Amino acid sequence: MADVATDRVRIQEVQILSQDHYVLRKYRFDYRGRDGTWRPVVRQVYDRGNGAVILLFDRQRRTVVLVRQFRLPALVNGHPDGFLLEAPAGLLDEREPAEAIRREAMEETGFRVVRVEPLFAPYMSPGSVSERLHFFMAEIDTAMRDGAGGGLAEENEDIEVVELPFDEALAMIGRGEIADAKTIMLLYHARIAGLL
Repeated sequence: MADVATDRVRIQEVQILSQDHYVLRKYRFDYRGRDGTWRPVVRQVYDRGNGAVILLFDRQRRTVVLVRQFRLPALVNGHPDGFLLEAPAGLLDEREPAEAIRREAMEETGFRVVRVEPLFAPYMSPGSVSERLHFFMAEIDTAMRDGAGGGLAEENEDIEVVELPFDEALAMIGRGEIADAKTIMLLYHARIAGLL
C-alpha cells in the first residue's frame, strides 16, 4: 500500500495483522483535528482489492438479471439463510474495471456483454474497508446469453442466475428480500434514470 500523508494525517506505523485471504492492516497515525490539535489514532483497514458490479437489464422485457449466492458474513449477522440476491460483481484482479465486469457477467450469468456503461465508483464501507466499487449497467437480450453462468468451481462459487421483472425487484427491496447495498443502489439508479 502506498505511503500516504496529508496536512492532517501522518502515518507512523503499519502492521500486517492477517494476510490469509485478503490483507488486514493496523495503522498508527497522527491526526490533526479541526482545532489544530494533533492526536494519535489507531485503526484497522481490511484490503480486499477494488471491485466492480453491474446491473444487467432487458429493456424490452422489463427484467433484470441478478444472482443468488451464499454469503457467510450475512448469515452470521442475522440473515435467515445467508443467500443474498445480488447484481453480478467481483474483484478487479488487476484488470481495468470495464474488462473485469464483462468477465464477471459472463462467469456468473452466462451473458456476454460488450458495451458497459460506467456509473460511479464509491467507497462502500470506508470506515474499515479500503475497497472502491465501480458500478456499471448494460442492456442485454436473450441472444446475448452465451453460457450457463453459475460462477467458477475453482473459486468455490455456486451461483444461481435469477431473472426478475424490474418492478418485482424494486418491491423486493421494500420487503427485505433484496438486502445487498450495491444491488439496491443499482436498482434505484435504474428507476431514477427511467431505464425500465
